[in-house]
Amino acid sequence: MAAPDRSSPASDGETFRCSGALTIGRAGSTARELDAMPEGMTIDLSDVERMDTVGAWLIHRTQRDRGAKLVGAAPEVEALLEQVAAADHPVRVRPDIRPPLTRTLEDIGTWTLETGRTLLGLLGFFGATLIGFGNVIRQPRRFRVNAVVQAFDSVGVRALGIIGLMSFLIGVVIGQQGAVQLAQFGAEVYTINLIGRLTVRELGPLMTAIMVAGRSGSAFAAQIGTMKITEEIDAMRTIGVSPIEALVVPRVLAAVLMMPLLAFFSMLLGIIGGGVFCWLILKIPPATFAMRISEVVPLHDLYVGLIKAPVFGFIIALGGCFQGMLVSGNSEEVGRRTTNAVVQSIFMVIVLDAVFAVFFSKIGWL
Repeated sequence: MAAPDRSSPASDGETFRCSGALTIGRAGSTARELDAMPEGMTIDLSDVERMDTVGAWLIHRTQRDRGAKLVGAAPEVEALLEQVAAADHPVRVRPDIRPPLTRTLEDIGTWTLETGRTLLGLLGFFGATLIGFGNVIRQPRRFRVNAVVQAFDSVGVRALGIIGLMSFLIGVVIGQQGAVQLAQFGAEVYTINLIGRLTVRELGPLMTAIMVAGRSGSAFAAQIGTMKITEEIDAMRTIGVSPIEALVVPRVLAAVLMMPLLAFFSMLLGIIGGGVFCWLILKIPPATFAMRISEVVPLHDLYVGLIKAPVFGFIIALGGCFQGMLVSGNSEEVGRRTTNAVVQSIFMVIVLDAVFAVFFSKIGWL
């Protein structure tokens, strides 16, 4: 009777009889004994009581490299050996080096396909959001006031500090850079024109949109993505609650309504920052600055900024919620989708700003 937990060669030198457990604990001694056997040996597995994948690999390797023959294997041992043999295939550790042109074209093609799929998905999500708004309008009881108020606080109230500070400093920077250039022509007084029109028409709504995209758009994607992973959204669908109406509509509505207010606040702080610079550095009194601002900034510049702001807010909220809904798998996906939400929102905001610039110039609002 063979002793357990050991492997031993037969005395005839041509048959290797295994007994007991052929496991990782005996892998070293078994490998040395197999290497000492001649080519074309016979391996008798009739007395094997237990075998793991390491032991199966040793047997398979000996059979593959040295032409060994197997006899007496139990059905479960044969099944394990077959699985190990099926998994025995070469793996390329380093991929083939492709020409740079091929890699570039492949990357461009992949990016184009992903962009197309994203745009189609975003278009479908836009339609679903409109349907959600329609359902809420038809059935006002489904409107979630508490969710909208919380979104107002998140998008608007809590963003006032950072947006105000950013806008104030941008106003100072515009004044400083403009004064340096205009001083070459003795026209420092026109720094007020530069501050007023640039802040109200472009930088106010644009910088506010970028800040909201980085702050609130990412939060929307992370919140909804986390709910996807924890299956809260599936639970909402199970009990008959529409995730679009419960999660997307309040956030989009809050962003659309708060963006004009935030943009106006940003314009105001930007002008104040420029006014402080003109007062302290250019020695232009605040009363003169305010009078000059009212003269050089036409009312339609304010309209331009306030028209762009809600559109930017809608795009930011839609992109953040869309990326959150795409989360699947694990928590790493949340971070990736959050990053995508910020990048895509800022990209779309800048593209729309360029479209608005062309449109308003065509209708004469210069």
